[in-house]
Amino acid sequence: MAFQRSHTSARLSRARQTCLLVTGALSATHAFAATVQDSTLTLGTVTVNSAQSGPLSTTSVLSSVDILGGDVIEKMPVTYSWELFSRVPGVELTEFNQGTTSGKISFRGFNGEGEVNAVKLLIDGIPSNSNDGNMPFMDMVFPLDIDNIEVVRGTSDPRYGLNNIAGNVNINTRIGGDYTKARVRYGSYGTRETQLAKGIETANWTQNYFLAYQKSDGYRDHADQDRVSVAGKWFYTPDDEAYRIGLILRHYEGQADEPGYLTGSNAHHHPSMTNPYNDTDQGTRRMNSASLHLDTDVAPDVSLSAKAYLNTFDDRRWTRYWSTSTQQERDAYETQYGAITSLTWRPQVDWLHALALESGLDTQRQQNVSERYSTVERVRTAQTRDQHFDFNTVGGYVQAVIEPTDTLKIIPAYRVDTLSGDYTDELTGLSYNMNDYGLIKQPKLSVVYSPWSVASVYANWGRTFQVGTGSSSFKMPPQTDDLAPSINDGWETGIKFNPTPWLDGRLAYWQQTASGEVSRRLNDPSGASDNVGRTRRWGYDLQLNLHPGEGTEAWLAYSWQYSKILKAGATYPDSAGNEIDHVPHHVYNAGASYPLTPSVQVSGWMNGQSDYYLEKNNTQGRYGAYVLFNLGATWKITEHLSVDVQLKNLANRYYEYVWYDPDGAQAALHSPGDGRALYTGLSLDF
Repeated sequence: MAFQRSHTSARLSRARQTCLLVTGALSATHAFAATVQDSTLTLGTVTVNSAQSGPLSTTSVLSSVDILGGDVIEKMPVTYSWELFSRVPGVELTEFNQGTTSGKISFRGFNGEGEVNAVKLLIDGIPSNSNDGNMPFMDMVFPLDIDNIEVVRGTSDPRYGLNNIAGNVNINTRIGGDYTKARVRYGSYGTRETQLAKGIETANWTQNYFLAYQKSDGYRDHADQDRVSVAGKWFYTPDDEAYRIGLILRHYEGQADEPGYLTGSNAHHHPSMTNPYNDTDQGTRRMNSASLHLDTDVAPDVSLSAKAYLNTFDDRRWTRYWSTSTQQERDAYETQYGAITSLTWRPQVDWLHALALESGLDTQRQQNVSERYSTVERVRTAQTRDQHFDFNTVGGYVQAVIEPTDTLKIIPAYRVDTLSGDYTDELTGLSYNMNDYGLIKQPKLSVVYSPWSVASVYANWGRTFQVGTGSSSFKMPPQTDDLAPSINDGWETGIKFNPTPWLDGRLAYWQQTASGEVSRRLNDPSGASDNVGRTRRWGYDLQLNLHPGEGTEAWLAYSWQYSKILKAGATYPDSAGNEIDHVPHHVYNAGASYPLTPSVQVSGWMNGQSDYYLEKNNTQGRYGAYVLFNLGATWKITEHLSVDVQLKNLANRYYEYVWYDPDGAQAALHSPGDGRALYTGLSLDF
């Protein structure tokens, strides 16, 4: 067997210099078609592992996948890594712009409010959601340390259970290679940033180190932030390449002031202001991650992969949403540890073109504390929440990749999960049991058919699940009966096409139905959830990538999505037929890059979405539509040195995030987005 290391050698780095000319979100949008036998679209340059061992690759078994290469990512002008997904088709960005609670991603008609967190996040294959399904661990990873991002949409992936409602995202960082990368960025609103990445590869060892520091005054008043992230990765492979074992360590600290939410009038007329009552609002966040990785072949055609991990999350936030409300201190402490294993068998079967069988087991143990206090200028006056609870998962799956011919691939799969835990309210001393969700069974099936050399058609169907988060997972009065999980059935059909060397794309239709959706109440003192009822989401995705000439690239991605409450639950009895809140019908991005001279690349790109309802009764109006235009240019001074300039929100267009608070303000709360901003960066790569 031979383990394919992710070689990022100096020689490879030099060969990729042309790709690295492109700025920001337009960087090297070369959309290499993976193969005609799959339906994956790859944007940018990605190291391909062709070794016939190890776990089944995402691209070989799943049929709605986008991969964003590191050369696209590393120069994107972002503050937080969730902003990188503006380049990924069909992904909705929710920009809170509230200090450490900066924003998040969502897709497939699920919003990013935090009500239903439907996307599972993994970093180097390690589960990285917080208990409520949010994605704070994404803040730990900066662009220069990312090798690629895999986005899997839909319900057909059996590898993950919890949080994998609409799909998953895996951020793969740089492991292996000999390189030195540095990037210094300065720009509007006092933004200063330094990123350093170093890779050292010898005969048996690879070492990777990363350091990032970022400081910004923010677009709005009282929006200062200060962040630092460090990482080290060490992997060992013996001379006979019988196995690979590795350790990854990460640490992150961030502090930021919160500018708060504004009235509609103030937001539109004074978008950079803050309210006097928000003067002491701020947040601090500390996170750690440690993981052990092992890959080996236990037989010539059988591969074993195993990971064990520990994540810690320490988050303190002081926030005041409205003038008549009190300031809250919100503290969350989480310790997560677990293991993930998979066993893959690739037997030779004479009457099949190819066959692979895989099984996997995983478990996660969570120890969580959620505390809240009433405060005045960050001084505690009363405790309003003191919840201590364990949340544990055990899951397993089997799947097969059956290729009767070189043009047909059939992937059946089956997953089962079970949950357990206990809960204590330390304010009352009362304890409660978790709902007995039973065995959560999730069958799945994908088919890819490639009868032509220029296209493949695909279809998939699968089942995922949702359960409550925090206290909503437990039987607390007046609820005394066990709740069932909400079952999410989804399917998709589409075509991936590559009719010419300079064009590829994908067109798809999808649909997902939830049996009994629950929605977390964002400002509820107890952390309760709403019973939304039976829901349906559906839509179309269109992606086009063009590379007509050397260094010239263009792309277009458009998603139309719709959400509907089919049968109202108890919380919103009059909502049947209404749309789900914060789900825009249209999400799109487009751009182009052109070599003005052999050493100068210019680019332009845009992102946009339509408006959305603020709540499930659809009575508070629609907000949130925007179209933002951006420009960039990169000058390659030498083989190893380049300078880039990026102008974001070219037209200085006003845009905002808006939400409705039913538990406090009972009004629309507005958070304006950044105005026009200019950034310049200096990059070293050798």
